[in-house]
Amino acid sequence: MTNDLLKILRIVDTPTVCNAIEVAQGQRGFNHFTRGTMLCSDPEGAAVVGRARTAKIAAVNPPTEDPDVIRTRRMAYYRYMAEGNQPSVAVVEDIDYPHCIGAYWGEINTTVHKGFGMSGALTNGVMRDLGDLPQGFPVVAGSIGPSHGFVHVRELNTPVEVFGLKIRPGELIHADRHGALVVPEDIIPQLPDAIEKLLKTERVILDAAREKGFDFDAFEVAWQRFEASRT
Repeated sequence: MTNDLLKILRIVDTPTVCNAIEVAQGQRGFNHFTRGTMLCSDPEGAAVVGRARTAKIAAVNPPTEDPDVIRTRRMAYYRYMAEGNQPSVAVVEDIDYPHCIGAYWGEINTTVHKGFGMSGALTNGVMRDLGDLPQGFPVVAGSIGPSHGFVHVRELNTPVEVFGLKIRPGELIHADRHGALVVPEDIIPQLPDAIEKLLKTERVILDAAREKGFDFDAFEVAWQRFEASRT
């Protein structure tokens, strides 16, 4: 992924990327995206873009493994997150879902991950400390809650699932207040042109609809232009 593409992806929303992927593929049917309503800690901020660094956590019940094992895995988790190629996104599946209680993403953890240079976090789990999270590190989460519970790391660098979206380590993530998606590898080089074409095509309808005196006849003309521009 080039720096130019990264800049583009950070300023467009996830629905735009979703549609642009279909433009690049030349058909509808792209379905590698989250299902259901997610929450974003910074809904007006830039999109979360980067390669997935994956892990699994749990928090409802205390860990049963030896404390030294838990501590070693926790440090391995932070090393793994810190040493990933940038830009990267922490993608953490809470295996207690849909009964998650442990807010893994609070002021301290988000600040640490931002300090590692990561772009943000995607999780089906819980976030908290909404007034104190650092700017420039959005969290797209499944819920909000007050407690960390017995949160502990179970796995790292393994495939995960977040709101129906299956994600492998290293896949390119785009996420915002609408949810998240995985960009197909073969589409990445085509994305800039696909996004530009999509936005240009949409303006055919949008510009017409915003004109004074817009009516069905004007819509019909605009729609014909819209369909012609898509071919």
